[in-house]
Amino acid sequence: MKQESIDNFAILDFEASSLSGDSWPIEIGLSWIDGGAVQTWSSLICPATGWDLADWSPQSAAVHNILFSNLMLAPSVANVMQAFLKALGARCLVSDAPEFETRWLIKLFRADGSEEIPPVADYHEISSKLYSGYALDMLYEALERRAAPHRAGPDSARLANGWLKAAKHQDSTEQKGMIS
Repeated sequence: MKQESIDNFAILDFEASSLSGDSWPIEIGLSWIDGGAVQTWSSLICPATGWDLADWSPQSAAVHNILFSNLMLAPSVANVMQAFLKALGARCLVSDAPEFETRWLIKLFRADGSEEIPPVADYHEISSKLYSGYALDMLYEALERRAAPHRAGPDSARLANGWLKAAKHQDSTEQKGMIS
């Protein structure tokens, strides 16, 4: 593997009320590699005061299968933020849809009164820096074989498992002297 390490990253995913510009996060998921295994944390999010509840989309709900009523019992934004920051630690955030994830991350942070938002790097760009050749092919084959479940935790874990598969193949080809 190149100088960067998958241990330095955490993969972020959100489910949201809709895909409109007024949408708000309803579930957050974070996955990272620790000790050669995928670790995942996720939480539903109780809507913050000021989020437009009319932006709830039945079409989006049909995709993620999260009931609006479940959100009323979910942890508050403050509790979600505390758990999220603890799980993130010093890792850098990445996502396969950084534009969307950044929008929802900003909404979450601002609802908690935070203005300093961590950047979200592109999963595909980071993957190309971490892996090459056959290992990179194996990463994308692993992703194609497992459909996105459209839940924040399992979606982020799916991407982290892709990195583990690539790491296994990168390490084996490096050991055989096939990659410089």
